Amino acid sequence: MEKEKAIGIDLGTTYSCVGVWENGRVEIIVNDQGNRTTPSMVAFTAKERLVGDAAKFQISSNPLNTIFDVKRLIGRQFTDSSVQADMKLWPFRVVTQKNDKPMIQVRYKGEKKLFAPEEISSMVLMKMKTLAEQYLGSEVKNAVITVPAYFSDSQRKTTKDAGLFAGLNVMRIINEPTAAAFTYGFGRAKQEKKHILVFDLGGGTFDVSIIVVRICNFEVKAVGGEAHLGGEDFDNRMLAYCVQTFNRKYKTNLSRSAKALRRLRSECERAKRSLSSVVETVIDIDCLYEGHDFFLKIRRAKFEELNLDLFEQCMEVVKKCVEDAKLSKRQIDDIVLVGGSSRIPKVQEMVRDFFDGKELCRGVNPDEAVAYGAALEAAVLSKEDVHIDVMVDVTPLSLGIAVCGGVMHPVVPRNTPLPTRKKTSVTTPHDDQIAVSFQVYEGERPLVADNNLLGKFVLTGIPPAPAGVSSIKVCFQVDEDGILSVSAHDKGSGASNEITITNEGGRLSIHEIDKMVADAEKFHREDEEEREKHVAKNALECYVSNMRKRAMKAKSEGSMDADHHLISTITAVEEWLDDNSSATVVQLHDKLREVELKCLPLFSSKRFRFY
Repeated sequence: MEKEKAIGIDLGTTYSCVGVWENGRVEIIVNDQGNRTTPSMVAFTAKERLVGDAAKFQISSNPLNTIFDVKRLIGRQFTDSSVQADMKLWPFRVVTQKNDKPMIQVRYKGEKKLFAPEEISSMVLMKMKTLAEQYLGSEVKNAVITVPAYFSDSQRKTTKDAGLFAGLNVMRIINEPTAAAFTYGFGRAKQEKKHILVFDLGGGTFDVSIIVVRICNFEVKAVGGEAHLGGEDFDNRMLAYCVQTFNRKYKTNLSRSAKALRRLRSECERAKRSLSSVVETVIDIDCLYEGHDFFLKIRRAKFEELNLDLFEQCMEVVKKCVEDAKLSKRQIDDIVLVGGSSRIPKVQEMVRDFFDGKELCRGVNPDEAVAYGAALEAAVLSKEDVHIDVMVDVTPLSLGIAVCGGVMHPVVPRNTPLPTRKKTSVTTPHDDQIAVSFQVYEGERPLVADNNLLGKFVLTGIPPAPAGVSSIKVCFQVDEDGILSVSAHDKGSGASNEITITNEGGRLSIHEIDKMVADAEKFHREDEEEREKHVAKNALECYVSNMRKRAMKAKSEGSMDADHHLISTITAVEEWLDDNSSATVVQLHDKLREVELKCLPLFSSKRFRFY
């Protein structure tokens, strides 16, 4: 019986690509126009639905019903600031539904229709599936789909759902830079250990990964990125400049015409591509708006000026990723450029300069490298004769739970290789507690208020016991696709509960994901001070509470005289805490020493400690 083929799909923001292992090598499959990449576009007309090149061909005449950039919506909330910003640039309409979910509104066959972002993505995936089936002459069921390294759990889950909607069994979700590293490393079996930096600047996202390549092993050391940065943003900068130029010349407002904007955007994209090979090009459109033609000469230097801050943003991510990997620039052996926007000369110049003039690797096709690597991984999972052992993923952000005082207790640190299973122990904070609520967060800040809440669940059935006696094991499990499950188990009673974190409710604002890491660096000193303050305050509160309980118990049992001065001291400290919520760490430590000096002579037991 012939083995079922599995395909690898690069589901891109602007273009998608599909490959398959065939005849001992990866074949990139051409589409019905003879192109090796396919526009990630879907169009709806009065008669039909169009996907890929057919959708792009008619976008100027049907801008309101031609959907693109859907990858910038998938797994996000409607109220996300990045979604709101993008909506001002898209000709099609995005509306909100329950749970703050963005929905795309179109006219299809004369009726108003709403589609979820993952539905649109599934249409693109279905197109790639169909191309593969036509090439192979047989049905395709299994696929590996790539996502940006900085995609959240929510976006990974929604992408996997899109694959299911397309009729695919999604064998694995892998990071785009990791897939590109497979492409680079495949066939280099005799090479020594190397540190590879993959610089992946695509149409809508930017990723950096540092990967250790050893013979047939690929181990991800660190990832970084911007989930909302790519070629579309460079197009938008040029578009805004052209609109400003047109409006100033003709004293009008070009932004009122979605059709005119779409025509101009297409020309801006073409000009951007041209400027990667020439120093000057023209944008020339007849009768663009209100009978006015538009003609503009634009030089490469102007394009670079319009986007310089975005290019610099890319280099900040590169710097941070190298630091996270605990490497120096000199330890990076090869730099692999991936994604169409990595062809921009200024980007290449800045990357080369950052690494002190190191030559960039040009041995992979930037447009096809990700799909090629995905096809390699699909072949491995299908047990084809491909000799690769892959460390697929790492966690882009730390995962943990809220503990006493609103502190984030990390269980899975960021850049942990996947799949992973990590455990921690907690206890009950109050006497006779029969249930514990767990709140799961992701982020790099010490306090949960500054991180993203992923989900919550309650563990019930805990036998009543004094605070700190019960022992509860909490287990975090992240699979190869980066999807998280959390469980809790009480050893005493055997009670257990668990939650699988999904994208329901829009758990994460992706626009904020890279900002959290930046904020963690910016506010590191303040965060450490705040953490120390919470620890000191908790220690004082717990000590005073324990002393009061012991004094009351001793009084009720008649084993000691009630010390009015002691009770007054404890009460005074409690009132001081209420009145001094902004007390410093030093003040809290001094107050703890003060009450200890008064309580210890009466209680010789070990100092109470609570976790």
